[in-house]
Amino acid sequence: MGLPWLRFIDGMLGLTDVVRRVKGPAPVPDREQFAIGGRALGAIEARLAGVVVAALREAFNRDSQRLELERQQIEAERQRAERALRLELARQAAEREIGRLKMLGGVAVVSWLASLVLALGPMRAAMIPRIILGFGWLFLLGGLTSAFTAQGQIGRAIGVSGNGDDVVASIRGGAAAAAQWLVVAGLAAIALAVLLV
Repeated sequence: MGLPWLRFIDGMLGLTDVVRRVKGPAPVPDREQFAIGGRALGAIEARLAGVVVAALREAFNRDSQRLELERQQIEAERQRAERALRLELARQAAEREIGRLKMLGGVAVVSWLASLVLALGPMRAAMIPRIILGFGWLFLLGGLTSAFTAQGQIGRAIGVSGNGDDVVASIRGGAAAAAQWLVVAGLAAIALAVLLV
């Protein structure tokens, strides 16, 4: 036959009632206990809030450092690009100036050779036109020398230029300007000699 389970469970419940009566009623928690527990929970919440704030502060500091580093990298890239642009513009200006100086040198050589033909021809007898023609040759040779010197200065400035300012200074230098004015003076002297014949 089976065990009377219901009677067994009923007996156990009755036993628990007896234990409760012997022990007395369960104490009712008062407000002070809730307040103490609330303070404990408040302290835990405050600590957790402090940890969260510290973590957020650290994350914001890392982000701000990363942004500052990126800003510095962008600024460095911009400065490199500006420097490269200045160098390229200076190089192009130097190439144009070298081309102009080569043209001046060619004009000086061609003018000197043409005036040499004049000196061997109709100017043999006249002394003053020959002297003026000699000064014209000196001016042309000085212009040719100045053009070669200026080309060398510009070439060296391109080779060692750090920011392009050296190239600009050599383009505006004295040898380039002197070459132009010496060739013009030589042509003027040759023209004057031709007119005096």
